[in-house]
Amino acid sequence: MSFDISQVPSPCYVLEESKLIANLELLRRVQHESGCKIILALKGFAMWATFPLVRQYLPGCTASSLYELKLSAEKFAGENHIYSAAFRDEEFDEICTMAGHIVFNSVAQWQRFGPKALAAGISCGLRVNPGIAEVETDLYNPCFSGSRLGVRPEHIQEADLTGLEGLHAHALCENMAASSVTLIDAFEARFAHLIPSLKWVNFGGGHLITHKDYDADKLIERIRRFREHWGVEVYLEPGGAIGWRTGPLVASVLDIVPTDSLPVAILDISATAHMPDVLEMPYRPTVTGAGSAGEKAFTYRFGGGSCLAGDVIGDYSFEQPLQIGSRLQFEDMMHYTMVKTTMFNGVHHPDIGIWHSDDHFELIRRFTYEDFRNRLS
Repeated sequence: MSFDISQVPSPCYVLEESKLIANLELLRRVQHESGCKIILALKGFAMWATFPLVRQYLPGCTASSLYELKLSAEKFAGENHIYSAAFRDEEFDEICTMAGHIVFNSVAQWQRFGPKALAAGISCGLRVNPGIAEVETDLYNPCFSGSRLGVRPEHIQEADLTGLEGLHAHALCENMAASSVTLIDAFEARFAHLIPSLKWVNFGGGHLITHKDYDADKLIERIRRFREHWGVEVYLEPGGAIGWRTGPLVASVLDIVPTDSLPVAILDISATAHMPDVLEMPYRPTVTGAGSAGEKAFTYRFGGGSCLAGDVIGDYSFEQPLQIGSRLQFEDMMHYTMVKTTMFNGVHHPDIGIWHSDDHFELIRRFTYEDFRNRLS
């Protein structure tokens, strides 16, 4: 255990600062050796209490909405990029006061909003679909058949792209270096005729650079070769890679309920509210010290505190029986998990804290009834 769990409230998302720094150091090396820029995708990691640290390593953020863009402008104060599947008329003027780069999802959106963005001195880009299949789960695959995300090569041939400065190709989700290279290769094969007129290319997110099995040198070599050949600036915008394995969700057992199957340990967290990917993907998160069902002497099914019948996290076994009050650590809960939480059912929302490198805990945020009430009307 890398921190003293007794000093942490339950439930609580705990960012381990030393692990975040290790990720950022690697990303700095990739930038330095490849010549690319890596910006933080707020859709994956938006813990703005860490932004003073993150901006020592990364030059800016990319947003997927007006609100994320405002967070970037207010709390990060670096480069501000934004992409949206479709921009809203009533928001676009405000977006133009903050964004340095705007990426449009379709030729129609580029034609509708591009002139206004260009007039504001903003560098504009178009998202393209490179047509690769590197993500197995369609829910997270930007390139599945019929995807609404990005323009396919056959739909761009007759478009007037005058003034366009960049192309954006996001096609990955927690992929290794081989997929990163496949993306760059596919982009070159399908859009080479457009690259000479560009100032920049953005190869999106999903490059899981900070995973222990990711070959960062392979990525560095491919980006360097791309830049040397085409003479354009290259951006990557990972979210998950920044927060990858930087901290757990700490939880406690509230009750143990016998059933006609396994005993169910009801926790002070909820899968549907606090770990939605557990149900959406689905997947079984790792719990520190626990085994699979039947692997160890005492097996339990973990259930959330909401009234949703399917609010079930998974089955886990332990060497010793759990007790009411037993503490648990759900590993790797800082990226994507926190940004997707809800206050469904008014279930107590986990705190957010940082375990600092000098071994002290700082409580960053505690959620209250007022937070729940003010989201409603």
